[in-house]
Amino acid sequence: MKVALVHDYLNQMGGAERVVLAFHEMFPDAPLYTSIYDPRRVDAAFRNIDIRTSFMQKLPLVKKHHQPFLPLYPFAMERLDLRGYDLVLSSSSAFGKGVIVKPGTLHICYCHTPMRWCWNYDEYVEREGLGKLPRAVLPFIITGLRVWDQTTAMRVDHFIANSPVVAERIAKYYRRESVVIPPPVEASRFHFDPATQPEDYFLIVSRLLPYKRIDLAIQACNLLQLPLVIIGGGRSEARLKQLAGPTIRFMGRLSDDEVLHYYAHCRALILPGEEDFGITPLEAQASGRPVIAYGAGGALASVIDGVTGRFFVAQTTESLASALSTFDERDYDPLTIRNHALEFDKPRFQRRMLQFIEAKMSAEKTQNQRGQQAVQTPGSELVR
Repeated sequence: MKVALVHDYLNQMGGAERVVLAFHEMFPDAPLYTSIYDPRRVDAAFRNIDIRTSFMQKLPLVKKHHQPFLPLYPFAMERLDLRGYDLVLSSSSAFGKGVIVKPGTLHICYCHTPMRWCWNYDEYVEREGLGKLPRAVLPFIITGLRVWDQTTAMRVDHFIANSPVVAERIAKYYRRESVVIPPPVEASRFHFDPATQPEDYFLIVSRLLPYKRIDLAIQACNLLQLPLVIIGGGRSEARLKQLAGPTIRFMGRLSDDEVLHYYAHCRALILPGEEDFGITPLEAQASGRPVIAYGAGGALASVIDGVTGRFFVAQTTESLASALSTFDERDYDPLTIRNHALEFDKPRFQRRMLQFIEAKMSAEKTQNQRGQQAVQTPGSELVR
């Protein structure tokens, strides 16, 4: 069976990119097709993969500032040459699902979310603080992208959603059914010792982007004078540093070993944004540490309120500050938290994915055989 992998773009590292690496472990000979690729901005493991990019790879500045090239991505994905494959497995939160495959190719899409900025446009504009010119031009582009997004959903044979909330969005915007397979956490990577004593800090591990709502955590910790460690980088970094008081530490991008240390010794991870699923809460739980999360979106699937963490109910500084002021990490059992994370371990994810793929490939083969028999059988009924 010849397999091809597809991903939107490879110029940043997050949970979606770790899903792609898990796919490649399942199909190590499969090439990976994408719009653009910057090896400096993603995990070094991608350098061992046969990565095939679109014409956008040659455009100036696209790897560092990919947003202004928004109108080009549909053309780039549709021009990828995916002839000769039995299975195309796409990982998509935007354009990857829009690839064109031959009639005999099975296309399964692992959907992280329908385009968030396309279907939640007003919230996107508000948080990004866009100027007058982008606000004037973008609505015309977004309208076209919504049509393209819905149209290309019909090119996918089967959808897999990464969480129940994403399955609801797929049903709403694409009118398609999906099964839910949560993304993996590589639990063996994370240090766990139930006797570890936490240090006096809360933790955020995230790209520094507006929709992550890291500003809420900074303002809440400013208010309560609580230590907060922030790991990660992004275009909101300068603005967030201006908000931060003396108890906030920005660590930038750290090595994996350094991140693992901070996970294992924090009082709790804070997740202030609404995520489609969110890998970092599971990474903290794999380290035996609880999570304080906004009670919406993917956190509802990865955190058990009162057992592996707690939710704050409104996405406001006051609500988060209230949760932090009454939080006591001694109320949570590290072993119970760790065991919950193991339910999302990478080998389980890969088994579930392979079972789903094998079932759909088998059903497709059976259907094709029946179709051939119907054509070859004399006297078969035809629709007139």
